[in-house]
Amino acid sequence: MKKRILSGMRPTGKLHLGHYWGVLTNWVALQEEFECFYMVADWHALTSEWKGGSARAIPGNARDNVADWIAAGVDPEKSTIFVQSAVPQHAELHLILSCLTPLGWLERVPTYKEAQQKLAEKGVDNYAFLGYPVLQAADILLYKGNVVPVGEDQLPHLELTREIARRFNSNFGAEVFPEPQGRLTPNPRLQGLDGQRMSKSYGNTIDLGEDPAAVEKKVKGMFTDPNRKKRSDPGNPAICNVFAYHGILNAKERHARIEMDCREAKIGCVECKAELAGKMLDWVRPLQERRKALLSDPAKLDAILERGNARASEVAAQTMKEVREAVFSSR
Repeated sequence: MKKRILSGMRPTGKLHLGHYWGVLTNWVALQEEFECFYMVADWHALTSEWKGGSARAIPGNARDNVADWIAAGVDPEKSTIFVQSAVPQHAELHLILSCLTPLGWLERVPTYKEAQQKLAEKGVDNYAFLGYPVLQAADILLYKGNVVPVGEDQLPHLELTREIARRFNSNFGAEVFPEPQGRLTPNPRLQGLDGQRMSKSYGNTIDLGEDPAAVEKKVKGMFTDPNRKKRSDPGNPAICNVFAYHGILNAKERHARIEMDCREAKIGCVECKAELAGKMLDWVRPLQERRKALLSDPAKLDAILERGNARASEVAAQTMKEVREAVFSSR
């Protein structure tokens, strides 16, 4: 039997190139090797998007995100695509696990204080945000995930999940949960268009569904080697963000030629960005056509999510049967 994976995304906005190359390409590859459950983490989104009218955007973002997933190659016939809030067992297991998770464990999560500062304007000084890792543990353990695809910065979250699983099994004398193992995901070193970390809050992304004219304009406005002042100045591709993007979108031979031509000032930044814009549009066009077809057929998207929700609910119900027996058994 294939080992099982649970992974998800928070539907807090449109997906961009960082999501595609940082997450979706990995998801597509993993579905060939594992039994994959890919989750729209709408309850996770609510922990930071509860203010004002932000929560009302979550369902629309969810549908838009799922269209991007499928357009990128996540196959509903191979993977279970579902919405977290459609499976109430997530909340039930979260409550049970929260009863046995010490506050000190949560307060020591390295990313907690950092996230509090970054998202301060969203009002994340709430119980749910502190307990975010427990809900995350419930998500993984509910499906008895054997493997979790993570970046290095997420390893402490995974270790907390493992600790919670150990505590549950030990406390209730039942081996209900396997301890999930991390699988570090390859993450290309792509920065945002301005050379900073790619983030919607910095306004330095290209959305997967963005208008082609806007894509071209953004690419042509990208930062290049700051030390190259004139067309005749030799460039340094190692510190040029445009060159990094060429490495993903261009053939190896062409990428190598661009590097040489840049170092020898045989190609200027304007030409280099124009070529990248063309490559970017050629690459994103078929993806956008697929996502447009999905979004124009709501019934098809609904059917995919209904099937995924049913499959996820079936697995979750069986796990919760075992959990209740372990917690409330009179043995």
